[in-house]
Amino acid sequence: MSDLTTSKMEIGISTFLEAAPRDGGITHAERLRQAVEEINLAEQAGLDVYAIGEHHRADYASSAPAVILAAAAATTKRIRLSSAVTVLSSDDPVRVYQAFSTLDGLSNGRAEIMAGRGSFIESFPLFGYDLNHYDSLFDEKLELLLAIRESEKVSWRGGHRPAIKNLGVYPRAVQEPLPVWIGTGGNPESAVRAGTLGLPVVFAIIGGMPERFAPLVALYKESAAKAGHDVSKLQIATHSHGFISDTTDKAADLFYPSTAAQMNTIGRERGWPPYTRDSFDAARSLRGALYVGDPEYVAEKIVLLQRNLGVTRFMLHADVSTLPHRELLRTIELLGTKVAPIVHKELARQAAQK
Repeated sequence: MSDLTTSKMEIGISTFLEAAPRDGGITHAERLRQAVEEINLAEQAGLDVYAIGEHHRADYASSAPAVILAAAAATTKRIRLSSAVTVLSSDDPVRVYQAFSTLDGLSNGRAEIMAGRGSFIESFPLFGYDLNHYDSLFDEKLELLLAIRESEKVSWRGGHRPAIKNLGVYPRAVQEPLPVWIGTGGNPESAVRAGTLGLPVVFAIIGGMPERFAPLVALYKESAAKAGHDVSKLQIATHSHGFISDTTDKAADLFYPSTAAQMNTIGRERGWPPYTRDSFDAARSLRGALYVGDPEYVAEKIVLLQRNLGVTRFMLHADVSTLPHRELLRTIELLGTKVAPIVHKELARQAAQK
């Protein structure tokens, strides 16, 4: 990936391919086909990246992001194809590398991995891992993944996986190295880890004020500097929920019912208070975490985010399965053709004044 300046922030879509067929949503098969349509539209609209997160629940269709992204690799030429999270703790780093290096070959060098521990835990019992090893699994498997991308032949030993002794991992990626991002919901240890390793970082900002992540960005940069990395080349992305329509009122009225249903479903599992319209309206205020509105308003919020956190990539999570798909396609179109040009123009203006 080339170095970015504040005048050319990357903008794209992230999704978990919500389906929820038992709750009025669409089938998994329909949602998978829609994803390929969305990726093609995102490229046509001028967006930079489309990322799919891995989940292993009935209300999502995205248990195999690399397979879905590969389906779109054949019909796109420019857009970057990324996981929005690869739950590395419960996967095998050899297979992760092979899946995304295969995608990298099919797409001629457009694949990326965003490695994380995931916000859900279903994959741990599904693949036979102990949640008591939650942290050590991720540390160990990230070490192996980075070793694989660094060298064709690998010798490695850890505590949770059989050792590898001078074995090759194929196919090799087109990109050298294959991009690996670290995803975090706000854990300081994750920011330190990413900075120390000199890896790009993605902050999932789904609640509160985005500027509260500023200390984590500072910690990330400080850790990178201490480890001898060039701080000016660090990549910082954010992932936030949102929805764009022709007017701000229309965007809010369309997006709220599905958002509330989803938040209350997850909230019942996690003991959150009920999600109300007041909660929603507060979150979509200028300093809130929801990017909901018309193109000008969403662009204003992204510019504010860049000023507060210095992000080089913004990803909009606009996926709610109970909305008509045409509304999600419209959001993708507006993000690329309306929002992104406003953001790039304003950031270029600000950069010229410095």
